[in-house]
Amino acid sequence: MAVEQHFDVLIIGAGLSGIGAAWHLRKQRPHDTYAVLEARDAIGGTWDLFRYPGVRSDSDMYTLSYPFRPWREPESMASGDKIRRYIQETADEAGITRHIRFGTRVTSAEWSSAEARWTVHTSGGDVLTCAFLYGCAGYYNYAEGYQPDFPGLSDFTGTVVHPQFWPDDLDYRGKRVVIIGSGATAVTLVPAMAGEAAHVTMLQRSPTYVTPLPNRDLVADVARRVLPPKAANRVARAKNILLTQGFYQLAKRRPKLVRRALRAVAVHFLKNPGYVDEHFKPHYDPWDQRLCVIPSADLYTSITSGRASVVTDHIDTFVPGGIRLRSGTTLDADIVVSATGLSLLPVGGIRLSVDGVPVDVGKSASYRGLMLGGVPNFAYCIGYVNASWTLRADLSHRYLLKLLGHMERHGYVAATPTAPGGTGRPLLDLSSGYVQRALEAFPHQGDRDPWLVRQNYLRDVLTTPRADVTRDMEFTRRPASVRSPEVVS
Repeated sequence: MAVEQHFDVLIIGAGLSGIGAAWHLRKQRPHDTYAVLEARDAIGGTWDLFRYPGVRSDSDMYTLSYPFRPWREPESMASGDKIRRYIQETADEAGITRHIRFGTRVTSAEWSSAEARWTVHTSGGDVLTCAFLYGCAGYYNYAEGYQPDFPGLSDFTGTVVHPQFWPDDLDYRGKRVVIIGSGATAVTLVPAMAGEAAHVTMLQRSPTYVTPLPNRDLVADVARRVLPPKAANRVARAKNILLTQGFYQLAKRRPKLVRRALRAVAVHFLKNPGYVDEHFKPHYDPWDQRLCVIPSADLYTSITSGRASVVTDHIDTFVPGGIRLRSGTTLDADIVVSATGLSLLPVGGIRLSVDGVPVDVGKSASYRGLMLGGVPNFAYCIGYVNASWTLRADLSHRYLLKLLGHMERHGYVAATPTAPGGTGRPLLDLSSGYVQRALEAFPHQGDRDPWLVRQNYLRDVLTTPRADVTRDMEFTRRPASVRSPEVVS
């Protein structure tokens, strides 16, 4: 087995997280060698994968963008192509792009304690080694989305598409479109397609909480007129963090109050309390599942204009001309979009092993939400479920660099989180179907710090920079005269 090259750090994924990690690494540890391994042929990750009509952020860009590179576009909720361009420009300006190896999908990684290094294998047959491996590929399965087994689907004579694999040549002008689903993808697609389709129907089994937000941030607009770009961005960022975190805490502590408020907003736009109670009044509490944002109330506007409608029912079977529902109604359709959810994949689907023993990620404990108990020199990046992904990703990058700095100062070659004594709740604390389907594949939390993952950025931004990197961590150093590593607790 020929090893092509050794690096101090290998980053997996050239999306929002991977480029952010490379930026911090380059700035704080310029002497480290690194590479970014990207399975796709372009920068952008999720924002390069999804190309369906209207694809956009469902978090404001002042918190989704990097804190070190202000968002300068006028929209607060940006389109997918603008986000992709923003990530690309960040990588180009920082000199990161030349360190990216495109078309390089990591399949497995093996840790050797004797050599204190990872051996990384790719689908193309390349073999690389590194001292530290950082997975920044998110948790979406890029190869496939979630697709239920719809009865009678083969009888349907129209076109069926999944948003994750949107055909470039799909023409929906003047067509009858049914979008199955009620999550972020569905509420984005409805207004995006309603302008050109004959009619768009959102078919849902049960309602989802949605809330309209302005597409322009008035505070950011004012701040930009009177402050330098970075200062203006900090003002908008701080305001949005406080609002989103405050709303989340209110929803968890006073769910009935928030339910009433969201219903009142929907009634204000739709002017029909009965319609709202049938199609926009979920049975669960706010933030038991992720709240969907609709910029400038575009979903509601599409419905009141008559270009779109919502049907809450269950599918009985597909028929040649559409979908028959359990109620007996048939929805006529030329195109059916299966926006039925995503498939999640922990640590990018990489097979990990430590000294020849496979790592069962689903039975592992999550250390600070970014490392695995018993796995040396490996970290993974995930975001918050109740706030912008980048907020938590940026804290993870900073913590990792702090850990690397500590290891370098003390001559350590490995850092291994020691597994906790108990188990706690799942790592992803949402009742959404796409999360529940994948819970057993993801690490679990422990029953105490630093094995707990709290969905609270305001707390984390204060505690993470001061976190003790030695707590529940076993370090290994290898003196020059000794072949076997020396363990230091």
